[in-house]
Amino acid sequence: MKALALFSGGLDSLLAAKLIQEQGIEVLALYFDVGFDSVGIEKKKNYLERITKRLGLSFEVINLRDQYIRDILFSPKYGYGKNFNPCIDCHANMFRVAASFLETKKASFIISGEVVGQRPMSQRVVALRQVAKLSGVEGLVLRPLSAKLLPVTIPEEKGWVDREKLLGIEGRGRYRQLELAEKWGLTDYETPSGGCLLTDPYFSRKMKEFIKYDKFEVEDIEVLKFGRHFRLPGGAKLVMGRNKAENEILATLTLSKYVAFDVPENVLGPISLISKNASKNDKIIAAKLVMAYTKMPQNKIYTFEISGEKITVEHLFGKDSTISYRVK
Repeated sequence: MKALALFSGGLDSLLAAKLIQEQGIEVLALYFDVGFDSVGIEKKKNYLERITKRLGLSFEVINLRDQYIRDILFSPKYGYGKNFNPCIDCHANMFRVAASFLETKKASFIISGEVVGQRPMSQRVVALRQVAKLSGVEGLVLRPLSAKLLPVTIPEEKGWVDREKLLGIEGRGRYRQLELAEKWGLTDYETPSGGCLLTDPYFSRKMKEFIKYDKFEVEDIEVLKFGRHFRLPGGAKLVMGRNKAENEILATLTLSKYVAFDVPENVLGPISLISKNASKNDKIIAAKLVMAYTKMPQNKIYTFEISGEKITVEHLFGKDSTISYRVK
């Protein structure tokens, strides 16, 4: 007997998998990568590989970025949470995709670490029912941490899982989860403070601002995660690294909508991206904005090269003068 687990790597998903594993059922942990995890996919993969190995779980990453943007992000049936987070539709989509793997992975049902009442939008009892119904696999979705508060599922009816060994956790308190973590020696799990960037107010504002001007695509996810963002008068977007780490990341991105440019030689300053279709006036303003974030003396002339075009500007802008262009 095998179960597929919707696996975020947080404590609840770890405990849900462990509860089912304790009943002698093999668990395949599936992490669905929609692109908006705050820690980045490579760091996430490393963590998930380590934690699943410790628990004796098999593990796979499923890339859903294209499908998520195309089918879910901009047209959720149940709308958004407080920010740009379509949580109910997102969870239902993950269950639906997991269900499509049941036959090929030779699994019989699906589990998740959701807890009744833990999240105000997506984990109310009514929301959990909406998720299950929208997914199309209602009877095969088992939530081990709160199973005793929810209707009996097919795995319980058929005796695949012993309902008496499942839990009835409710609410935002984590006492019971921490107790179980101590019992099973789980100490290096992710804290609940991270998670999806779509729940972050600042990132959500950047998303909303972006789609006023352009079609959102997979490559735009990484651009929005880093740097200071400016919308220039002609409509071009300028993205400017805030520190050495972000400069290094921006320098490695391969993008179809932007070109990269650096500060002139012998000037210490940020690496930046600007829309490929930027007008000359927007390029001039971009160069001045970038100079405002250097430590070079003002009232001097500097020359940038942007898309093969030489842009010569006088360094006059101070940081206060950039405010009107910043994406708030």
